[in-house]
Amino acid sequence: MSTPATPSDKSRGTGSSPGEGPVSGQPETREYFRKLRRRLQVFLVAAFVIPLLLLSGYFHVQFNTTLKKSGELHLTTLAESQRNTINLFLQERVVNIFNLFRSSDFRLSPSPDDMRRYLQYLREMSDAFVDVGFLDPSGIQIGYAGPYGYLQGRDYSREEWFQALQGHNYFISNIYLGFRQKPHFTIAVKQLIDGRPYVLRATLDPDKFYLFLRTIAKGKGVTCALIDHEGIYQVVDPDEGEVLSQSGYRPPKDTGSGAHRITVKGSPVLVGYAWLEEVPWVLVARQPLGIAYAEMYRVRRILVWASLAVVLFLGTTVWITTDRLLKKAEQTELSRKELKSQLLHAAKLVSVGELAAGVAHEINNPLAIIASQSGVIRDLLDPQFGLEWTPEDIRKELDQIDAAVYRARDITQKLLKSARRTEPKMVRCDVNQLLEDVVSGVIEREFEVSDIRLVRDYDKDLPKILLDPEQMRQVFLNIINNAGDAIQGGGTITLTTRHDSESVRVTITDTGVGMTSEQMEKIFQPFYTTKEVGKGTGLGLSISLSIVQSLGGRIEVQSMPGAGSSFTVVLPIVPHEEKIDDNRA
Repeated sequence: MSTPATPSDKSRGTGSSPGEGPVSGQPETREYFRKLRRRLQVFLVAAFVIPLLLLSGYFHVQFNTTLKKSGELHLTTLAESQRNTINLFLQERVVNIFNLFRSSDFRLSPSPDDMRRYLQYLREMSDAFVDVGFLDPSGIQIGYAGPYGYLQGRDYSREEWFQALQGHNYFISNIYLGFRQKPHFTIAVKQLIDGRPYVLRATLDPDKFYLFLRTIAKGKGVTCALIDHEGIYQVVDPDEGEVLSQSGYRPPKDTGSGAHRITVKGSPVLVGYAWLEEVPWVLVARQPLGIAYAEMYRVRRILVWASLAVVLFLGTTVWITTDRLLKKAEQTELSRKELKSQLLHAAKLVSVGELAAGVAHEINNPLAIIASQSGVIRDLLDPQFGLEWTPEDIRKELDQIDAAVYRARDITQKLLKSARRTEPKMVRCDVNQLLEDVVSGVIEREFEVSDIRLVRDYDKDLPKILLDPEQMRQVFLNIINNAGDAIQGGGTITLTTRHDSESVRVTITDTGVGMTSEQMEKIFQPFYTTKEVGKGTGLGLSISLSIVQSLGGRIEVQSMPGAGSSFTVVLPIVPHEEKIDDNRA
């Protein structure tokens, strides 16, 4: 017959001994903090960076808008300033011609020398003057000085500028070719002498006028042109167009000045304009966009890089700080779980110690049977007694010895199972079966010796819920042991299980001494106990409450002095953990 396995044999290879193996829940805790770290880092970075980006974008847009308006305002102001200078220039030329009429030596029949003297005076005022002519009331040019001698005696009565003088004292014409077939414009003044209108007119060279325009132009890359109300160039840079050609840009007439962005030959250009007062021309100042907004582009680049640097700095700071804080929190949580595991194991060892007397009593019974049966076998084998025996008789005695050995093995295995430190594992459990595992065997027989009756009132339809079976057995063992200690001289412990749609309720009721309200307020405090010194550590209920709360449950207590106590463990049916193992406890 094979030898039955001893408890020491069974303990080999059945998991790690107390104090060995990884900290309970380490992988789950590290995975939880890893996910929390990433989520929190992303959230905090987004919370800091997104508003900053939005704010930077808003200020960036506002800054660009302001600088664009500033550039447009600058070019508009430049065009208005040049417009005023040109108006003043034309007014001065008109005054120069009027002064000839008012000179003391002016005659209605000027000689060629007089006309040359007049021209010399005008050129001293401005080198833009080309020639000068004097017209009688009928529009015949009766006096002339200049490079085009054939204009002497010409009839200008049908010319637009001559006819425009009928209602004005002076007139400035557009650029035109005229009799000389060369671009020029005319400034003509009218003076009544003896009641008859005489006209003194002078022509100006557009090229000289353009040079004057260039001298007053200010700003890097700025070019200016004069355009009439029909969009015809009057004065223009040769690189941009030709005099009397059509301009591609016609400023609006309803505003005196302004600025626009246009495209010229595929390149963006900022255009400022201002309408003249002395003549229906508009001054157009152009500047390439890259030059007009050069400062804006430079500042914008600085702002963009500065914003990116701030965003990167904040993002990195938040990321690193959060990572460090959560690593510390993770280490603290791991340390807390390790301490909790150690306390739980200590409580289990205390419970095992309390069971030692009962276990010793239980083991003594099978040991007595073994000793008795082995004595019987010796007597049968001893010749001096002369007993008759058969192998079948010996086998029967050995079977009783084996039964006693197996009984002792079961008792020691339960004791080792209670003392062994195991890694928590969440599985679907039958709470009725967990309670039965706790009370059946040693505890129930110990209660019988102490005249304590166990009453079971189980809910047969109790659903399986997600628990750590070893931890829950420890919870039930702590409460049941406390119930047994509270009963003096015999009593009853009732185990009741019920459930509803949300929770499973396990109620352990005793008929013991009960507790006062002051005691009930302290029973879950670590190291508080109502037992005598040396009979309790005060950790059982504290650890039990911690285990139940970690599962999302609670412990309810009702007690009155002399009327016993009732502990109800409320456990949620809905899984408290994300991972579900459908293995049975």
